[in-house]
Amino acid sequence: MIGVRRFLRSSSLSIAFLVIFVLALVGQAIAGHAYNNEQLSQHGQPPVSFIDFVTSSEFVIDVAENWQSEFLQFFLFILATIWLIQRGSPESKKPGDEGTGSDEEQRVGEHAGADSPRWAKVRGIRLWIYSNSLLMAMGTVFLLSWLAQSLAGHIVTDQENAQHGLPPETWGDYVMSADFWNRTLQNWQSEFLAVGAMVALSIYLRQRGSSESKPVGVPHHISSVESE
Repeated sequence: MIGVRRFLRSSSLSIAFLVIFVLALVGQAIAGHAYNNEQLSQHGQPPVSFIDFVTSSEFVIDVAENWQSEFLQFFLFILATIWLIQRGSPESKKPGDEGTGSDEEQRVGEHAGADSPRWAKVRGIRLWIYSNSLLMAMGTVFLLSWLAQSLAGHIVTDQENAQHGLPPETWGDYVMSADFWNRTLQNWQSEFLAVGAMVALSIYLRQRGSSESKPVGVPHHISSVESE
């Protein structure tokens, strides 16, 4: 029991956001199902079951288009912070630390410690993969979510075209369409704004106790990394 409590405490941040995610996803499914049936009723069509709705292309689009924008945001932010800096922001390395860092700084190969991850102690392709594994994971989820969004959107578009007596279009035509990019860029621009705002506002504003903020008394031009 003590081990369980220790695990919950040491993993509370991940667990909290996992619970919030599940609750939000369930809430989205319930609200989306109700709204979808309202729309069907207004058009004189029979309602669909909850299972049919959450397995429908419409629901997949709504979920996937948000996932892909979120993971694209993190993918680009992780990539950008390797080479770009913002003086004074806790989201950035300090000036002069741009780049991937030396083996000694990264504690890999002969510089790895006894408790370092096993793949940090090796050389070759395994070390390269592990050194870039976070970026690769974020990029993979983004691409899969983008693909799911495009495939589901293509199905819905063809269904709507059939209802209006229009010919079906290819997947390639759909992903080049204004409708697809309108939905996609709506999400992308909001994510990029949020990241940029976090980087800039954290130079001058503080949140005591948060790891995403500098200590309250640290000068604006100094990042939390420089103050350590």
